[in-house]
Amino acid sequence: MAATNFGELATAFATLLVVVEPLGLAPIFLAATVGQSRAARSGIASRACLYAFCILTGAALGGEALLRAIGITIPAFRIAGGLLLFAIASEMVLGVRIGRDSDTAAKAVGENGGQHIAAFPLAIPLMAGPGAITATLLIAGEAHGDPARLVGLIGAILAVILICWAVCRLATRVEQLVGASASIVMEKLIGVLLASLAVQYVMDGARSIFV
Repeated sequence: MAATNFGELATAFATLLVVVEPLGLAPIFLAATVGQSRAARSGIASRACLYAFCILTGAALGGEALLRAIGITIPAFRIAGGLLLFAIASEMVLGVRIGRDSDTAAKAVGENGGQHIAAFPLAIPLMAGPGAITATLLIAGEAHGDPARLVGLIGAILAVILICWAVCRLATRVEQLVGASASIVMEKLIGVLLASLAVQYVMDGARSIFV
């Protein structure tokens, strides 16, 4: 049982890590916080990660109940969620996601002078966007309300968010270390992995309905 729980925890962590893609935050975080002091950037990173953790934890704890309340079955959500994740993966493979997220960050800074960038666009949609929320709901659905499995999911969420926090705090070094070319290649590889995961979710949902 312990091995199974560890395997599920590892799967949840890997899934969220692929969807959130923390390394891709570095250049966007730097662009969104340009002109800010080191202390201000630290505060923004901490608040953004706190907001994202609360959003994803809320989805993990209350998502399945919400789906039941509005009459959506887990198999149907697996198919819909898989299709959404596949669309996000396609954007990553085609190189659309980085440019779009950078434009979103620049627009947010321009509109509010950087006052709320911890919430938008850093927490939403970069860390806790539709893809991450969907993945969290899908994984929570597999737990079937088991407290131990939900705690494991929340632990996986916390681990991914802590990685996001570390990337934001070390954004300059991360950007220099990874480089633009390597970042593009990594995003495309991660996109392929996410597309495969999305197809698996669709297949699992279809199997639950028709078998």
